[in-house]
Amino acid sequence: MRKLLDVFFHFLYHQIAFAYDLVAATVSFGHWKNWILEVLPFIDGTRILEIGHGPGHLQRALLSQGLDSIAIDESSSMGRLAQRNTNNTARLIRGLGQQLPFANKSFDTVVATFPAEYINDPQTLSEVKRCLSDGGRFIVLPVALPGNRFLSWLFRITGQATSDAVKVIQEKIKDPFIKSDFDMETQVLNLKSGTLIIIIAKPSAAKANEAG
Repeated sequence: MRKLLDVFFHFLYHQIAFAYDLVAATVSFGHWKNWILEVLPFIDGTRILEIGHGPGHLQRALLSQGLDSIAIDESSSMGRLAQRNTNNTARLIRGLGQQLPFANKSFDTVVATFPAEYINDPQTLSEVKRCLSDGGRFIVLPVALPGNRFLSWLFRITGQATSDAVKVIQEKIKDPFIKSDFDMETQVLNLKSGTLIIIIAKPSAAKANEAG
């Protein structure tokens, strides 16, 4: 089942990206876009990088706030979709999170919403840390646990939720960040539409002092 889902999501993100919003809205009962925007209060500073911009909904919101935002995604199909959704105002780059083409300390906040497993890659985390300014933060929305019973079942079959989902996910997501020398905490947002877990990570102050 997981392998079939991986194949489906690959096609959804590339060959049939035009259907992404429809599928996301269907499986979330219309809450997907609103969930993405829940990260906005956690974004700090004015220089923002989004990794995995997808259809560009967060970019549109960031730009509407007058922020100096740029985004990267490996899918050219998503790039075209995001440009259309932002009226060609977004600054988008095609590339990988593991190889960010930006100078050291370029951004006050790096953000990713519902990213794939590459977000836990040590190389991705190393690149994010390199690109963050002093005191910068990495905001990740890895998962939403919907309030609807049927939708909860859909999430369980993808391995994203269990009977004790919040605790399990909070424990599971710690290791990659800690191993990559991030200080991190999680915020749990209990909404009518479901429960969101948001990661707030900063490069470890102790390691930064050692490096200095």
